[in-house]
Amino acid sequence: MNTDVSRRRLLAAGAAVAGSAALIAGVEGTAAAAPAPGRADEGSRAAKPTIVLVHGGYADSSCWNASIQELQSLGYTTICGSNPLRGIPTDAPYIASLLDSISGPVVLVAHSMGGTVITNAAAGKANVKALVYIAAFVPDVGETQGDLISKFPGSEVLPVSVPVPYTKADGTTGTDLYLSKAGQAAFAADISKTAFQVLQATQRPFDAASFTFPTTAAAWKTIPTYGLVAGRDKAIPPACERWMYGRANARRIVEVPTSSHVAMLSHPKTVAGLIDQAARDTCR
Repeated sequence: MNTDVSRRRLLAAGAAVAGSAALIAGVEGTAAAAPAPGRADEGSRAAKPTIVLVHGGYADSSCWNASIQELQSLGYTTICGSNPLRGIPTDAPYIASLLDSISGPVVLVAHSMGGTVITNAAAGKANVKALVYIAAFVPDVGETQGDLISKFPGSEVLPVSVPVPYTKADGTTGTDLYLSKAGQAAFAADISKTAFQVLQATQRPFDAASFTFPTTAAAWKTIPTYGLVAGRDKAIPPACERWMYGRANARRIVEVPTSSHVAMLSHPKTVAGLIDQAARDTCR
């Protein structure tokens, strides 16, 4: 083979590899601004678990941004799972597959309806060392979210939810629920109006049928559990959160008396502190 041709081919191949590596690094930096799943930095990060965060309804992964900044400043690798919000039969296997892709220990965190998802998804996952519920549902086997939301008075989100029909893959009609522009007092009273407008504009709706699917597994029965009670929660009543965390024998329960439902936005340091405590307790 001609020496100049071979040299040109090697240079071209090297450029392609370098370009691919740069593209991958750019995507990872945008998605999580953290090391790749399951890979820890050298030194102090080597023993730290990956923190996987799962959002609930009326939100997307960006609702964790403020808490992620706190966690990353503590040296944690963080991944936000994009919850489909279609109900347990879809959401739990999806998040379970994310957990299967991560090598090393995981602390699994959820907000609101995400709590139902992780309760089912973490069952049988040996790498999940702790469950952290942030103003979240903690159902038992056979329970639905509808059962739990009606157990205590105080939820005010249904009147400010907007039903929108959609066509499912099988041709049947489902109903998505969106949080209306009038929903701040019920959902996120302790963040600014501007921040709420961004949250409301970027939300992912959830299928109303999500409240009807019974829980099939309760991972909190075998995995150490931690919980945060939002004291002024008007989505999931604080009394319900306390009751669920108590039933789950949570190792630590933190109450934020002034917090609305979105504690991860209004009190990110407290949320990150609880997650850090769970990680240090269970991943030494």
